[in-house]
Amino acid sequence: MSSGFPGSDKRISLQEMVARVPDGASLALGGSFLHRGPFAFVRELIRQKKSDLEIIKQSPGYDIDILCRAGTVRKLRAGIVAMEGNFGLAPYYRKAVEGGTLELEEHACYSLTAGLRAAAYGIPFQPCAGLHGSDLPELNGWKLIEDPYGSQEAVWAVPAIQPDFAVLQASEVDEKGNVRIAGTYHWDHIMSRAAKSVLVVAEKVVEEGVFTAVPEATVVPYFMVEAYAVVPGGAWPGSCWPEYGIDYPAVEAYLEADAGALARHLAKGPELQPQEKGNGQ
Repeated sequence: MSSGFPGSDKRISLQEMVARVPDGASLALGGSFLHRGPFAFVRELIRQKKSDLEIIKQSPGYDIDILCRAGTVRKLRAGIVAMEGNFGLAPYYRKAVEGGTLELEEHACYSLTAGLRAAAYGIPFQPCAGLHGSDLPELNGWKLIEDPYGSQEAVWAVPAIQPDFAVLQASEVDEKGNVRIAGTYHWDHIMSRAAKSVLVVAEKVVEEGVFTAVPEATVVPYFMVEAYAVVPGGAWPGSCWPEYGIDYPAVEAYLEADAGALARHLAKGPELQPQEKGNGQ
């Protein structure tokens, strides 16, 4: 993980941040479905024509779908994948799996979390309950281990999953790079501890005193963060509570099947629009 120091300049542009990601890297993406995903970062991966990527996420949707549509991703480790109730399944993700252009390592959300937890703890595997009767252990070649303390119970061992990068969408950061996330962030938290490096896209920058006043609200401390970029609206067309909700018409427009839909959608990303200075930007 990054070992930055107080006062080190970690703020960079979104374009510079994505340029740090080599082809073939593994990326754990924060958020869930259409909520607080680092979607501006994902779109920039496409613009920079990154390739052969591995994506790790318990509940992806728009992010893996658009990466499959652009031909950017090689492998996915995920639990449930969907565009949520309003939009159903992720169509371009499904086409990629059915067409054999995307390798899928299917998980339950909990088993993927177990693999990330093993990496965070620095151990080779994590015992995981609740998988008995499922085909997932056989599909993935997981091993069943007996309780070494003699209970006669056995549990499945999920191998450690260590992403090259955890990419998180944050509500706010301070100049040092401390990270705060409004709402539920338990998957983001374990990703940040499992990955080799943490990259953050934040809605805004706030004064350091905001963090020191309530230190227990810090989700990722600065010394774990390699770099951050400030992109207001970076989770568009998804939500970032309490700043904004899902842009449903934009998602519908993205899902249009004509050849120009992807290019039109990429051109509307808020990361490309002029931003006013002030308000912590």
